[in-house]
Amino acid sequence: MNDDTMRRFADTSPATTTALPQATVVALRAPDMPGAPPGVVSPEPPAVADTPDAHEAAQALDRALHAATASVMGGLSPISLGLALADWSWHLASQPANTARLALSAQQHALEAAAECISGDCSHELAADPRFRDPAWHQWPYAPMARAHQAAQHWWQDASRLRGMSAHHAQVVRFFAQQWLDMLSPSNNFLANPEVLRRTAERHGMNLVDGAFNRLDSWRRRHGLEPLAPPEHPYLPGVDLALTPGRVVHRNHLVELIQYAPTTDEVQAEPVFIVPSWIMKYYILDLSPHNSMVKWLTDQGHTVFILSWRNPDEDDALLSLDDYLELGVFDALAAIRQIVPDQPVQACGYCLGGTLLSMAAAALARPGKVRDADRLPELAGVTLLAAQTDFTEPGELGVLIDEAQVELLEDIMAERGFLTGRQMAETFQFLRSRELIWSMRMREFWLGERQQPNDLMSWNADVTRMPAVMHSQYLRRCHLHNQLAHGEYTVEGRPVSLGDIRQPIFCVATELDHVSPWRSVYQLHRLVHTELTFVLTNGGHNAGIVSEPGHARRRFRLQRMGHGAHWVAPDAWAESAEKREGSWWPAWHEWLVEHSAGRVPARAVPEGLEAAPGGYVHVRYHD
Repeated sequence: MNDDTMRRFADTSPATTTALPQATVVALRAPDMPGAPPGVVSPEPPAVADTPDAHEAAQALDRALHAATASVMGGLSPISLGLALADWSWHLASQPANTARLALSAQQHALEAAAECISGDCSHELAADPRFRDPAWHQWPYAPMARAHQAAQHWWQDASRLRGMSAHHAQVVRFFAQQWLDMLSPSNNFLANPEVLRRTAERHGMNLVDGAFNRLDSWRRRHGLEPLAPPEHPYLPGVDLALTPGRVVHRNHLVELIQYAPTTDEVQAEPVFIVPSWIMKYYILDLSPHNSMVKWLTDQGHTVFILSWRNPDEDDALLSLDDYLELGVFDALAAIRQIVPDQPVQACGYCLGGTLLSMAAAALARPGKVRDADRLPELAGVTLLAAQTDFTEPGELGVLIDEAQVELLEDIMAERGFLTGRQMAETFQFLRSRELIWSMRMREFWLGERQQPNDLMSWNADVTRMPAVMHSQYLRRCHLHNQLAHGEYTVEGRPVSLGDIRQPIFCVATELDHVSPWRSVYQLHRLVHTELTFVLTNGGHNAGIVSEPGHARRRFRLQRMGHGAHWVAPDAWAESAEKREGSWWPAWHEWLVEHSAGRVPARAVPEGLEAAPGGYVHVRYHD
């Protein structure tokens, strides 16, 4: 960014406007100046170091230093890690009896693991870990190493929970202990992994040659160079993905609004408006034709609109959450009203898009509403997919979010005006390092296997950037201060409350979600006072949502809670909810039909600006 943009970012960043007070000017008593009357003291100008400009200059230098050195720590705040380690160390030192217990526990874990291996009774424990399922791991000398590794994992789960530690610091210690253990797993060691040794013998070492080629190719991809071995099937948007016919019918600086062509003679009266997350490209909901939610909805007789977020660059550093709300939701709703007049809209938000949609729905429901509300349609209902509205339990992502970490991210973003897509992707890889880093690298680098991407993997690699101000506001207002759940989040200068929403809500969470844990998503039940249908489906954050009918081994739980229903704890809800087999999509369609005014003749798509998937989806950057 140029100096003017950096100064504007500094002026609007919460880190500088709320965390740091203005400098106080102190007048110092000075000795008599030459020629001054006896006994008269002449004031000296304020010390340069105490002026507001000096404070800002010092902060700017510190921000630049932090950003320059952040890569050494992989973007992690050493202050956050140091505080967690100090908290753990001091409490461990102050609890000698517990320390002795942990020492005895370590010996007990080691003896039990050894006894299981000697008796040959460790196969069940090892097979439960995907890294050690190969039968060769169940034989000597590999079984003792694998069981010792598992014993160390169990011990650290216990040792990281010390009485008196803050919950966040205990979570950080536990998480990073697991990261080290995953890295040191015998499955990642060439000489300790029987699968690798067997493959090397079978292929006479050619797997290591292929692995070296894969290492070089991976390095080239990370640095934006042409890959040595392009994938056999690249899965490009508009060619292999995002193929549902439609047109871009509205565009502003931040989003394109796509309307899809109907495939039925009649459609439900209320159009469905989808707000996807801006962290990744929108076509997670329009992948291949067989698993496209958008195509499935049109085939069921729905008029579907979806947002395609623009991938921001340096000039977008000052885009705020208010801009995302105005340009992404309110402006798009106004455009839908122009195309489909006199009809309420069924609004749906996925992940961060659901959080943003809940803010918009609360603002539209409050007395006085929002500016220019007469240009917006009414909402017939709200659907939230894997979207958090209460960030008290943010899951694994919460390990990496505290005041020191957010300030470091702000310093990194101030350098370029955004958080790069690669930095964001590496964060999510770090959260699931066992599956997404170590296990994958073992197969690519040691076994010489090349993983061919599928449509979901290709979408996952199509990363986007985060504007500096917006991302800072999101982390602070939602994760650090939980303003939306507390009724403190402001839209157009006035706080909003989810309790004001009167439309029925359909909320979906996924069992294995590490981004939006289902118990956290379920907290919506405490915050709203309207009819809520809650669905818990198996799968993770993406695979649980992209759960088309006919997909094998899909199941979900569903329960409708009426207006004013009493609070039920998450686990008690899971026990009492109705269990169903298959995809949750048909249950959502039934809910949309139930809350519809009926069917109308299918609506033709306007000429629009260009054919779907539009232009914004193709914008990529190599950061």
